Amino acid sequence: MNIDFNKSLDGLIPAIIQDVLTNKVLMLGYMNNEALQKTIDTKLVTFFSRTKQRLWTKGEESGNVLNLVDIKLDCDRDALLIKANPQGPTCHKGTDTCWSETNEQSFGFISKLEDTITSRIEAKDTDASYVASLFAKGINKVAQKVGEEAVEVVIEAKDNNDDLFLEESADLLFHYLMLLQAKGFKLNNVVSILERRN
Repeated sequence: MNIDFNKSLDGLIPAIIQDVLTNKVLMLGYMNNEALQKTIDTKLVTFFSRTKQRLWTKGEESGNVLNLVDIKLDCDRDALLIKANPQGPTCHKGTDTCWSETNEQSFGFISKLEDTITSRIEAKDTDASYVASLFAKGINKVAQKVGEEAVEVVIEAKDNNDDLFLEESADLLFHYLMLLQAKGFKLNNVVSILERRN
């Protein structure tokens, strides 16, 4: 790895640590060449501690290590992106990240949609919300709706109208997310199974 240590601060370059599965940024540390080499050799993320003035392997006391998965050097060759598999909370204060965020997988807009579905279910305003009105009819009705949308996706897949196929696909995904919540789950639960099968 051709790191430009000439741009570094006292021989240290920033290392951004990211969870390989959730893509959440967990922490920022600093590495010198020796810390980087130890990280590569041991597969445990190791930094140069500016306060202790020595090498410090994350989790050496707490056991909350960061297992190395991948290292990338940025375009200026003076910063690292390290993808890791954390074992326990990353922050020394006991939180998942050093920004007090929960280290959960997020699916962008899909996760926001799941939150919207949850809020509509909890509001129970059947007059103003399609989600609430469908949930009020019970799980059988929610499951039936998923089946109907699945059939419509299959029908549109056999035709040549891509717009209708995508519209029906969106309807199916939306209703599937509702069915998951009706059963007490979210998309993360399904993704975990797929990850285990990988």
